[in-house]
Amino acid sequence: MGDPRKSRKKWIGPKHPWIKERLMKELELMGRYGLRNKRELWKAHTMARRFRHQARSLLALPDEIREVEEKKLIERLAKLGLVPENAKLDNVLGLTEEHILERRLQTIVYRKGLASTIHQARQYIVHGHIAIKGRRVTSPGYLVDVEEEKYIEYTPGSPIAQRIASQEEV
Repeated sequence: MGDPRKSRKKWIGPKHPWIKERLMKELELMGRYGLRNKRELWKAHTMARRFRHQARSLLALPDEIREVEEKKLIERLAKLGLVPENAKLDNVLGLTEEHILERRLQTIVYRKGLASTIHQARQYIVHGHIAIKGRRVTSPGYLVDVEEEKYIEYTPGSPIAQRIASQEEV
């Protein structure tokens, strides 16, 4: 066991740092999803990579064990909204970092129309103007469950919520 105050990194960077095609793809994804740095992109890439690895390792198990473990993995990914409820391991093997970036709070706030740009969505979250089920969430990289998605709203005490409420009265 390690020291709980010394957490490990949750990402694996690229093996070769200067491949032009990868750099261009990373830059495009950073702009589309409003990421602060490439580390956020690498976290999503590593997460997708681990899910794909789990699916590949399940294929090697005996049928009885694989069915149980496959069901657990697919339930977890379906709860996160990464695959549909009736998905197979092939769907899990097709996961990319874009699937995970689509489930971030920052992206969902922008897609719901609570912010006019992806960068404004990040700012609203960091400044504490966004809540899920009434609980303030200040991490733009928070992965939103399918059930929580409908509860995303402005924090009740937020000046933005008050401004919108006053506009609706008029």
